[in-house]
Amino acid sequence: MLSLVIDQRRKDLGGFEVGRMLPFAQRRMIGPFVFFDHMGPATFAPNFAKNADVRPHPHIGLATITYLFNGEITHRDSLGVTQAIRPVEVNWMTAGRGITHSERFERLRQEGGKLDGIQSWIALPEAFEETDPAFAHHEGADLPSGDGAGLKWRLIAGEAFGARAAVTTFSPMFYLHCELAAGATVEAPQQYTESAAYVAEGEVECDGAVYRAGQMLVFADGAPSPVRARTPATLMLLGGEPLGPRFIEWNFVSSSKERIEQAKADWRAGRMKLPDADNQEFIPLPGD
Repeated sequence: MLSLVIDQRRKDLGGFEVGRMLPFAQRRMIGPFVFFDHMGPATFAPNFAKNADVRPHPHIGLATITYLFNGEITHRDSLGVTQAIRPVEVNWMTAGRGITHSERFERLRQEGGKLDGIQSWIALPEAFEETDPAFAHHEGADLPSGDGAGLKWRLIAGEAFGARAAVTTFSPMFYLHCELAAGATVEAPQQYTESAAYVAEGEVECDGAVYRAGQMLVFADGAPSPVRARTPATLMLLGGEPLGPRFIEWNFVSSSKERIEQAKADWRAGRMKLPDADNQEFIPLPGD
């Protein structure tokens, strides 16, 4: 059964809009998911302004995953990684004790086209908040999938539907991309304490009510309800075991306010290394 429905809050990032779902005042996290944005959908003409790019910036205490339905983003980080982020691939960046990265729309700027995807932050358990930063790219067989009864699913991370993704995670969780034909049904895994379904596209029915794109259905702990597609629909199912409260300030996530203050001081003082391949500019600490 449903315990809460979250409507996206549209935010302008300076070149395109996102629909923010998490954090939300009445529900800060879903399992380890501490941040959830729907980027776009947006259509870009060739040679659009560079202010849409996300300049180098820092993170601590979390892992990020940008999962695209359409478009391409170029990732560069302080580990020396340059990676094109493409649809239905997983690029898992573990910030741990600290990483910096940029996200550029270089191919879209050359060719034009559509950008549509989800950016999520996954909080790390306290024992791993200061782990070494890392980056991993996964595609194909690394991401188990299934197809039947009008439902196509791909496991982005964690464990669900009897499958486990090759992505290294730090706490019990699941993250699924589901495509439903009209009339098809899907239900979030029941082995986790917290779970939700985000309607990325289409119209669905749950517990006798209708929900549309841009809404997140948060299930009562341990009791997810079936979700039926009234039209062809795209859903993201997510959840896991709770980690306890986290503080979030700007791009920093931690169980400690003092650690966030240290990260702010490090960024302000230039003690966090910029990406070698993208070190000519950066995003200042808000308020500086």
